[in-house]
Parts: sequence; C-alpha cells; structure tokens
Amino acid sequence: MDDESGHPKVKPRLLIVDDQALNIHALNELFRADHEIYMAMDGNKAVDMALTQFPDLILLDVMLPGIDGYEVCRRLKASPLTAGIPVIFVTAKGEEADEAKGLELGAVDYISKPFHPGIARARVKTHLTLKLQSDYLKSQASIDGLTGIANRRAFEQHLHAAWSHLCRDGGWLGLILVDIDYFKRFNDHYGHLAGDQCLRLVAAALDSGIRRPLDMVARYGGEEFVCVLPGTHLSGAATVAQQLSDAVENLKIPHVESLVADRVTISQGVACLQPKQGQDAHQLVGLADQALYQAKESGRARFRLSEVCNRKLQSPPVGH
Repeated sequence: MDDESGHPKVKPRLLIVDDQALNIHALNELFRADHEIYMAMDGNKAVDMALTQFPDLILLDVMLPGIDGYEVCRRLKASPLTAGIPVIFVTAKGEEADEAKGLELGAVDYISKPFHPGIARARVKTHLTLKLQSDYLKSQASIDGLTGIANRRAFEQHLHAAWSHLCRDGGWLGLILVDIDYFKRFNDHYGHLAGDQCLRLVAAALDSGIRRPLDMVARYGGEEFVCVLPGTHLSGAATVAQQLSDAVENLKIPHVESLVADRVTISQGVACLQPKQGQDAHQLVGLADQALYQAKESGRARFRLSEVCNRKLQSPPVGH
C-alpha cells in the first residue's frame, strides 16, 4: 500500500508482550492489518526484542514470568536506546494504585482487560501519532542541512547512549573517523558548489555502507564524518572501514588535484573499546583521531587501526 506521495507506506512497529497465547492472538488480530507485529511471552524476551527491533510502541502485560511488566518498563526507560518508546500497559490489574505505578514508571497509558477493541485501537493510534510527531521534530534538529545525514549533535547523543548501554550490559563499541582526502584542493579546483555535491555523495555512500539498526554515520564537521558501531569488535570495525572505502571509491568522483588517486578517496581511523563506568566516551574518539592521523601520515586513501586498541587486544595490526 502506498501513501499519498506514491511511496510505500511504512507500517508502525508494535511489540505485544503477554504470557497468554490467547491474548497475543487477540491483539495480533486487532492490529496486524496496519502494523508490523512483534511478540514476546516473558519479560526478559520483551527487553531483548525492544533493544533489537526498536518498536514504535509496546503493549505490555503486567503479570509475566521472570521479570514482571513493571520491571520491563523500568529497564526500558532506564536505557537511552529505548527510553523514547511509548509503553501502554494492557492488564487485568485494574486498581488505581496499579495504574499509578505504571504511569510513574513511564508508561503513557493503561488499558484494562478485557479490553474494548475500539478503545484499544484509538489509544494506540493516539500514542503512535504523538511519537511520530516527536520523532519528526527530533530528526529535524538532528540532521545535517547539507548532507541529509545525522549531524554532530545527533552523533554526540548516540555515542553517549551506546556507551551507557554497553557500560551496563557489556560489549564492544567501535568508532571510525573519516576524512575526505585533499578536499581543500578539490574545492579550490572544482568550486564550492561541486564541493558541496561531493560531500552529499560521499555522505550517502557512507550511510549506505552502514546496515545495522544501531550503527550510525554522522557529519563530524567540514569534510569529516564519523561512524558509531555498537557491539562491534576491532576486526569488525576494520571490515566496515574497508566497505566504506570501497563505497566512496566506487563513486568515481574525479579529483585531478589529489596526490593519491585520480578520484575522491577517504582516510579513516578505526578504534574500539569496551565501555566502562567512569570512563569518558570521547576517549574512543581520541583513539580514532590518532589512527586517522596515522592513516594520513602513511599516505592517505587507507585506514589505520588504533595502535592502543591493538595492543589491548594483543592482536597484530590490520590495515589496507
């Protein structure tokens, strides 16, 4: 189905959490025509799915095996990655104190069982509309006006959110700093309009090379870009760096003033850390910046891995 502009209509993503298959079936039948449905039957699975699928709204039962719905809501609201997902409790616990507890934890609404289909649809539609409006306003403030990808502000927010999440749950955080080689020479030779178009094309190529939902490409400033890669080890970040390099070179943008190639190329610095409480996320940026400097010093049109990260991992340097 297309929207009014002729583009395919994107269905809102709805996560239904209930330990009773009959209830899940009823809610699925009610919403599946207009929503992309995900389902979970226990609290831990609900948290995992929220962190991997990023639904637009969650219909959450209170009484669940393992951790209950209140604890699920508390964990989701404590994570910067899922705090913005609206939660509606759908439960037979109809006491005012139960409703108040859910709202205090950050839920946006409360639907009592047995629910009326019309009321359930109306409340879901209302909160999805509010989230869509909120997401649009946030995106407008987070988009780089020239390239159309995330801006420096959005990068800072995403970096700190990913850092906080990995501090709590463990894992690696990869980061790549990207610089267009000899961009000043490009601007001086082809003009600033061509330079702006070059930035837009490179940004699009970098963005297309990032495939996972939590990965981000942002404009860092001038002709520099940055990639945030949560859950990515140094070897995985190196693979991404190679893909980004190939994507930009495949654009085949002429650059007769480059000292390393006849087309536009990029240099990259790659770093990776396991975030720890008390550490500054910008330590990772500093390591990537040092690696980028080494890539430039060693001839450009290549990537270099952070020597500090390599030593910590006790693995030989990888480059190209």
